[in-house]
Amino acid sequence: MVPDHIKHMVHPHWNKFPPVNPMWHYLLGVVYLFLGAISLFGNGMVLLLFLKNKNLRSPANYLVANLAFSDMCMMISQFPFFAYNCFNGGVWMFSPFFCELYACLGSIFGLCSIWSLVFVSYDRYNVIVNGVGGSPMTSGKALLFMLFSWIYAVGWSIPPFFGWGKYIPEGILDSCSFDYLTRDWNLRSFGICIFVFDYCVPLAVIVFAYMFIVKAIVAHEKAMREQAKEDERSAEVRIAKVAMTNVALWLICWTPYASVVVQGLFFNQEDITPIVSMLPALLAKSASVYNPIIYAINHPKFRLALMKQMPGFCIHEEDDKASGADTKSTETAKA
Repeated sequence: MVPDHIKHMVHPHWNKFPPVNPMWHYLLGVVYLFLGAISLFGNGMVLLLFLKNKNLRSPANYLVANLAFSDMCMMISQFPFFAYNCFNGGVWMFSPFFCELYACLGSIFGLCSIWSLVFVSYDRYNVIVNGVGGSPMTSGKALLFMLFSWIYAVGWSIPPFFGWGKYIPEGILDSCSFDYLTRDWNLRSFGICIFVFDYCVPLAVIVFAYMFIVKAIVAHEKAMREQAKEDERSAEVRIAKVAMTNVALWLICWTPYASVVVQGLFFNQEDITPIVSMLPALLAKSASVYNPIIYAINHPKFRLALMKQMPGFCIHEEDDKASGADTKSTETAKA
């Protein structure tokens, strides 16, 4: 069923399995269309609010906008082609080079989103845990973090074009990803580095940051209950909870795919069927759907902007709650 021009890229592992039921292709295509529409709308809305509201253009929100932009680019570069393949035979219908480009773009935008979340976590840690003792988030620092996210993502995504690692069709062959099945040292070392530096390292930073954030949240909420009122740091606590929810969702989305990669690199590959590989991959890319929803609904300043510009969403937010932790990043030095 695979077109001749792409057969040389299909890993022999996938030849062990018969073609999946065509229902899977149509089902995944419909799911991807649904996720793509939500992601484009949600991330587009976050970017629109960021651009149209000056009070949202704080240094911390640069990171939020960068996250929304990379998530939107993820879906733009992935879901139209995946859906097209699903509804046209269930195989990769484009050229071998576009298979590599598709996988590379998915890697770039996925890694950029991961590191944007890392720096959002760092900013929350700096504001809530360090308080006046931490260095304020400035526009220059935020832009530096954004630049690092993109350079790091590109740096880890282009080696397969230069001989280290390889991009190939994956699973049910509707999409492409890096080769985590071949166990020669070249491809295996690339897969190991991707797992360590693009999953374990960001995870370690996020876990470290939120261990201390949770500790600070518990202490502040206890103090607020004792005072029977909310102090000026309540917005910081609220935004931290939003970021923690985002990180938890990211872990839920990416951990199954990371597990498949580890199994392919080190353990029994017989259990990696086309469906077993594709569902975690789809779940990983669906992370681009959840971030804008969480921020648009729960972020105080975004909620206020959404309430004013899109009243049809029935969002209600107090003005005084919009002066939260984003501005505190730059006001810490004044406190």
